[in-house]
Amino acid sequence: CSVGILQIFSAGQGNKFRNMWWKQMIFVFAGLVLMWIISSIDYHTLLGQVPVLYGVTIFLLIVTAFFGVKVFEARRWIELPGGFLLQVSEFGKTMMVLLVARFLTELKTESIHWRDLFKLGALVGLPMLFVMRQPDLGTSLTYVPILIMGIFLAGLRWQYALVIGLITVVLLPASWFLLKDYQKSRILTFVDPARDPKGDGYQVIQSKIAIGNGGMWGKGVTRGTQTRYQFLPVPHTDFVFAAFAEEHGFVGVVVVLGLYFLLLMQIVQNAQTAPDRGGMYICMCICATLLFHLLVNVGMVIGRMPVTGIPLPLMSNGGSGMLSVFLMLGLVNNVRLRRFVN
Repeated sequence: CSVGILQIFSAGQGNKFRNMWWKQMIFVFAGLVLMWIISSIDYHTLLGQVPVLYGVTIFLLIVTAFFGVKVFEARRWIELPGGFLLQVSEFGKTMMVLLVARFLTELKTESIHWRDLFKLGALVGLPMLFVMRQPDLGTSLTYVPILIMGIFLAGLRWQYALVIGLITVVLLPASWFLLKDYQKSRILTFVDPARDPKGDGYQVIQSKIAIGNGGMWGKGVTRGTQTRYQFLPVPHTDFVFAAFAEEHGFVGVVVVLGLYFLLLMQIVQNAQTAPDRGGMYICMCICATLLFHLLVNVGMVIGRMPVTGIPLPLMSNGGSGMLSVFLMLGLVNNVRLRRFVN
């Protein structure tokens, strides 16, 4: 978080983003408070309230669809008193983790069967459809690793995995016709960024230039030319990693990726020491979610993944995204605090 605040401060020098860094500090502080609160509530109590939490989430997604704030042709936020925008889909990730953990814990079987797969898939798929219609394909896709990690740990038979894989391969081409025009354009740009270098391919091209400018040691804080002269779009949110790479170079990137590795390994270790299956599912599903965010965002800025708008955990600017990550880390801490409780 400190590295992210430093980079947001650097990216905001001399432009309209100059006040974003102290707002990010407020979000981090609020996130720490939220993490402490969620850690103090026994996660078994939270698992027991999953039906209520699921219903509230669906209700808020419906409210967002009809009364949400519209920005760039998308309704993703509910405006709260004080002008704060709440993105319900971000907090839906935590609810999904609890949903998957409770559902699979109650199975009491060594492997998951087709009937249970369909039930769980429908429960996860419903809020996904609401989020996709906002439209927000990126956030909706972050629900998928939670489901995959859960059913994998629950004992997915190889025959089931093979059938699911074949169905996915068959249906994947058909999904092209369900995408919005801008989503299709992002995929085509991913295949060939040079097809529209001043339009859809601009972000990726400038991002790769920024990363290349960083070299081994980087240009230094506030000295990144692509960032400072605003060639790099949104250097404080989706492309914060590219801005950081330009100013801190390969060495800085290795350090930050090392920090993410330590965080993910600590979550895995907490899963190994969890007192029950519910705690294990919670930790591993959260690990899968954060890893998905990391791989997609970093892959996006280096041109190895399509631009999807998925933020970098703990570094990208944003209130709902930051609070959502701290909420998930609070659940992990919750499990750890109760590892010796029968």
